[in-house]
Amino acid sequence: MRLEYDKNIPDPQNGDLLISEPFLHDPNFDRTVILVCENGEEGTFGLVVNKMTDLLLDEVMNESFDLNGFNGRLNLGGPVEQNTLHYIHRIQTPVEGAIEIGEGLYWSGNYEQIKAMISNGEVAENEIKFFLGYSGWSEGQLRKELDSQSWFVKPKATARQIFDLNEDELWKSILKEMGGKYKVFSNYPADPRLN
Repeated sequence: MRLEYDKNIPDPQNGDLLISEPFLHDPNFDRTVILVCENGEEGTFGLVVNKMTDLLLDEVMNESFDLNGFNGRLNLGGPVEQNTLHYIHRIQTPVEGAIEIGEGLYWSGNYEQIKAMISNGEVAENEIKFFLGYSGWSEGQLRKELDSQSWFVKPKATARQIFDLNEDELWKSILKEMGGKYKVFSNYPADPRLN
């Protein structure tokens, strides 16, 4: 099924969201929302923000540190290098090296500082998300996918969208927020043959 989308989808900027089109036939990106952390000449790096794993942070740590009751569930950031750990946060205390990619929304930062803050109980589970792996595109690859209408771009993700909305409903919620035809797309069944 081919739907009529925008002809000129803009290149995403850091902090924008990529929303997969309703019938994208790739199990890695079925109804996903990806936070673009870095988009430049060499390619694009992003994290899927609506695919949870059954793993908890303490189950994948190679080192031991006191989690002080923090037992955050891990997200699947994408199909690339799933043995790597990444994080985004909205921690109020400045984190050295963190990159602001949206209003009050940060990517990465000093890992040792993050660990210390978790150990000291200074970080709530709704202030940080950890990811296994990431989503990546080489130079020009994402542009081709945008031109083939595999993705919609939602400018300027907010910390509320990333941390407060239900992950299972995030894809649908973002499309509804975008309004117009995107709101209609949000109601499409995952498999129209079953409708």
